[in-house]
Amino acid sequence: MDKKVFDIIIIGAGPAGVSASLYAKRANKDVLVLYHGVSQLEKAHKIDNFYGFPNGIEGAQLYRNGIIQMINLGVEVEEKEVLGVEMNADGTYTVTTKEDGFVATAVIFATGNKKIRPNIKGVKEFEGRGISYCAICDGFFYRDKNVAVLGNGDYALSEASELKNIAKSVTVFTNGLPAPETEFSVVTEKISEIKGEMKVGFIVLENGEEMPIDGVFIAQGVAGGADFAKKLGVKADGDRIVTDEKMQTNLKGVFACGDLTGDLYQVSKAVCDGAKAGLAVVEYIKNLTDKE
Repeated sequence: MDKKVFDIIIIGAGPAGVSASLYAKRANKDVLVLYHGVSQLEKAHKIDNFYGFPNGIEGAQLYRNGIIQMINLGVEVEEKEVLGVEMNADGTYTVTTKEDGFVATAVIFATGNKKIRPNIKGVKEFEGRGISYCAICDGFFYRDKNVAVLGNGDYALSEASELKNIAKSVTVFTNGLPAPETEFSVVTEKISEIKGEMKVGFIVLENGEEMPIDGVFIAQGVAGGADFAKKLGVKADGDRIVTDEKMQTNLKGVFACGDLTGDLYQVSKAVCDGAKAGLAVVEYIKNLTDKE
């Protein structure tokens, strides 16, 4: 049986992702929203500068309201961690999770800016000089070298798998967190510092041990939209995905909205971005249909 092809897959269920889904679904498009982990909105104690709530509203409640609103409208919603996004030969996109793969004509990144920079001495100093956040993007530079992946979840293991056929060795450092079940060597001791001269040279553990390493790939928590987008070839400015006024990236059928695009980190801006992305992706699909 052929796999179902959605019109649109939206990654992220915060204000931007929900807004995009509502506009797309009201245009009678087949929409799937995938989300995982805790949203920045859920962490907000109170939102008191958003239209329509004279007494403010708890961030967690506003977030739950958005999920319910999508479901009530008929949007398909799955709580699954996305591990990768790839373009298919026919121009569609496959979004993979640990359990499944989903196919869509277009993709909207609405994950927020989730890149986690660990509070480890040396990380900031060596970014771009041995510290990386993308195995597919930078793995080529570590051919036959010893690399480390910092993290202990599915995202970290996915990054390690990308590197295993490139690097001489791959070691997963959990930085004090429990060791995952994996084929890779794992170090659970906390990291004290990452050191080197012009570039990363070794990792210093809290027990004083020094481990020679040529590169460190940060993969803590879950992957953010910028991680997937860069792997696809989407243009980015640092952690910010670059879009046009319709929230479309440089790749056809790929859109981004909300905190992921930078500028004003507010719910109102995210909702506006989502609305523009939702309308633009509907127009994109209509133009594809008209050409057939």
